[in-house]
This record gives sequence, structure tokens and C-alpha cells, in this order.
Amino acid sequence: MRSFKVNNMNEIEIPIENVNQILAHAQSAAGSEICGFIAAKNGKINRVYPVVNVASSPACFYRMDEKQQIDTMRKMRESGEELFGIYHSHPSSGAVPSEVDIKEAAYPEAVYFIVSLNTVGVLEMRAFYLKDSLMKELELSVIA
Repeated sequence: MRSFKVNNMNEIEIPIENVNQILAHAQSAAGSEICGFIAAKNGKINRVYPVVNVASSPACFYRMDEKQQIDTMRKMRESGEELFGIYHSHPSSGAVPSEVDIKEAAYPEAVYFIVSLNTVGVLEMRAFYLKDSLMKELELSVIA
């Protein structure tokens, strides 16, 4: 069982190294949504696992490659890690959950990180958790 409870948290701390990995992943496919997992060990975020987006319309949606998703979850278990979060990008809209994001949120225990490429200059990344079929925003702090 995880050593943190998303529903009782107001703030998420994420290491700058992991933020940079997610932002670089988003920028590498600027016209498509990217996606992946964020793993934690001992209650702290420690690794990012990019997963291929196999959606039929990747500019508008993401769907994780099922085999890679299963393999990644296995790798996390074998490494003593837990699923902390799921990340994806919005190439042409803000870093807020869409109706589809909310409807397809399959891991209620996870924090959902969204990166917006629809900004000038600095990319935007926000974090949410699912509660009572609604996404609630968490304060996101980047740490060294």
C-alpha cells in the first residue's frame, strides 16, 4: 500500500529532474499528446516512465500502449516502486483536465499531471486528483 494519500494532500513535491524529463517528452512531440507514468519509492517521486501514445487521434487524445503499460507497471513493482501519477500533455489547450481526461481516469489513487504546450515561453504543468468524479487541483512545488 502506498505511503501517501492523495485525497488528503494539498501539495505535491516533484524533483526538477523529473519535471524536466516530462517537459522534454512533451516538447519532443509538440503536435501530439504524450503520456507516461510517474513512480514513487518510499512516498517520494523518483522516476518517470514515458509510454507511447497509440491513440487514433494523438493530437487530441492519449491512449497508452497496453503492452508497454503492463511492462512498465511490472518494472515498477520489481523496483519496489508504486504508481504515483500519470502525466500527459495538451498540445493546443490549457493544463486542465478535459471531459475525456476525467471520464477515462482509470487510477483514482494517482495524481494526474497535465502539461500545456499552448503557452508562450515557459511550459505549464499542473497536478490534479480524482475525487467524487471531479478533478481537484493540487499545488505543485518543484524541488531540487
